[in-house]
Amino acid sequence: MVAGVAGFDAARAGALLTVDLEAVRSNWRLLRDTGAGATCAAVMKADAYGLGMSVVAPALASAGCRVFFTAHLDEAMRLRPLVPVDATIHVLHGPPPGAAAEFVEHDLIPVLNDPSQLAEWRALCRKLQRRLPAALQFDTGMSRMGMAPADVERLLADPAWKDELQPVLVMSHLACADEASHPMNGLQRERFAALRARFAGIPGSLANSSAVFLGPDFHHDLLRPGAALYGINPQPGSANPLRQAVGLRARIVQSRVVQAGDIVGYGAHFVADGPRRIATIAIGYADGWLRSLSCRGHAFIDGQRVPFAGNVSMDSISLDVTGIPEARVQPGCEVELLGSHQSVDDVAREAGTIGYEVLTRLGSRFHRLYI
Repeated sequence: MVAGVAGFDAARAGALLTVDLEAVRSNWRLLRDTGAGATCAAVMKADAYGLGMSVVAPALASAGCRVFFTAHLDEAMRLRPLVPVDATIHVLHGPPPGAAAEFVEHDLIPVLNDPSQLAEWRALCRKLQRRLPAALQFDTGMSRMGMAPADVERLLADPAWKDELQPVLVMSHLACADEASHPMNGLQRERFAALRARFAGIPGSLANSSAVFLGPDFHHDLLRPGAALYGINPQPGSANPLRQAVGLRARIVQSRVVQAGDIVGYGAHFVADGPRRIATIAIGYADGWLRSLSCRGHAFIDGQRVPFAGNVSMDSISLDVTGIPEARVQPGCEVELLGSHQSVDDVAREAGTIGYEVLTRLGSRFHRLYI
């Protein structure tokens, strides 16, 4: 069954984005089973990686997911009414200055990343005379988020902290989990194991999407997959064990024949070497289809690969559809940009980026269909 959501009418939309919710649920179950014994959470940041948290989160909850992560407080506040009351929601960036009380109001758990966040949370615990739950994030080598080693020493030297707040999780994040043989993985695993020993009895979490597949030494108590839920390959260079969850089809706006020497698109980067049929589709970089795909991206018509002709524009892309039956390249006909012939990871390789960026850039002008 396919259901649309409020937005652009399907008959009028320039492009249609399809999200296979059963594929998302299936991917969550595979990740859960791979980390046998560990709880499997779901990362909902960036509006469920661009696919629509309002639909994706309830679908994952229906599969049994009860632990969620967002990046920002506002994301978590939007997520709270979408999931069961017994669901736990962690906010990876922790409390913005002065916003700690909102976590209590909305039943959210902050991930405390530095001494200032820890101090504000402890102050709120004292004010409310309650041990409020919090996760503690430690930097084990990525130098991005989390308490530095000196912060850890100061924390452990102050025994009062554990009487004031309730630590429910200790966590860290891997820098190179998508490269299974990278030495950083082993180094961070060892550092995290040493930290866990100093915070005995508190559940631990180290594994993001890719680390789920690095083996049980990385699983600990809680898995935190994000992109893998949505079909992005967690092990580049290996077969993708996950189901593709996203499809994208764009409609042809115009079809014409150009002659030798004619140019197509901004910058005159495509010059016809003879008579060519050019079809222009209603999608561009304003919809998240990266401009770096200019002159090298592809679409598919009935399984046949058709190259981009010239630059990606704000609202349109021209395709060289020479040789495709004329009936299939008329205004209103659809071309496949994501689907059975081209995955998010395939597009990312052509664009010189990663699947995460392709997915999270998908725009708001599509008509969205949820299967």
